[in-house]
Amino acid sequence: MEEPDQQQDHSADDDKALERIIAVRTREYRQAAGLSIGDMAQRVGISKAMLSKIENAQTACSLTTLSRLARGLDVPVTALFRGMDDEREAVFVPAGHGARIVRRGTRVGHEYAQLGALRGSHKRMEALLVTLTESSEVFPLFQHAGTELIYMLEGVMVYGHGKSSYTMRAGDALQFDGEAPHGPESLLALPIRFLTVTAFGDSPQH
Repeated sequence: MEEPDQQQDHSADDDKALERIIAVRTREYRQAAGLSIGDMAQRVGISKAMLSKIENAQTACSLTTLSRLARGLDVPVTALFRGMDDEREAVFVPAGHGARIVRRGTRVGHEYAQLGALRGSHKRMEALLVTLTESSEVFPLFQHAGTELIYMLEGVMVYGHGKSSYTMRAGDALQFDGEAPHGPESLLALPIRFLTVTAFGDSPQH
C-alpha cells in the first residue's frame, strides 16, 4: 500500500502530464489554423500571457477555459486530450491464422475467417475474410446493426443490398447500412474472396 506522500506524487505527475498534453494540442491546433498567440487569445477571450502559460504547460486549465479553447479552435474538447491515454487496443492476426467462425453461409460453402474485433465502451468493429468456393442457388441474407464495408479481393459476384444489386470484381468496394437485407445474389467467377469490415454503434446487435 502506497504512503500518502507517494500517492500525492503520482497525482501531481498525472496533473503535469495532462497539462503537457493540453499544451501540445493547443499549440498544434492553433498553428494549424494559422493563428498567432495574440489572435488566438482574442478569439478565445483570454490574455496572451494566459494562453502562453497554457501552451507551455505552466498552468492548469479550468473547464471553462478548455471549452473556450475548443470553441476557438473549432475542435471537440476531447481533441485537446488526444494522446493522454497511451495504451490503445490493437489486434494482429498473422496470415492464415484468422479464427474460422460458423455463420449462416457456412452450410452453402461460405468460409469466414475472423481477422479481429475491437470492442470499447462506445464502439465495436469486426473484420472478416470471406471465401466462397461453391456455387449455390440459395444464398443467406444478413441484417445487422452498423455500417459495413466490402472490398473484393478475387473473383466476381453480384451482391445485393436492399433493392439494389452490384456486380463486384477485384478492387471494387461497397459500403452500406447493415440494417437492410444484404448478401451475395450470384457467383459469377469462383473462387471469390472479399474482406468485410463492420463498424457497430453504442449498442451492437449482430
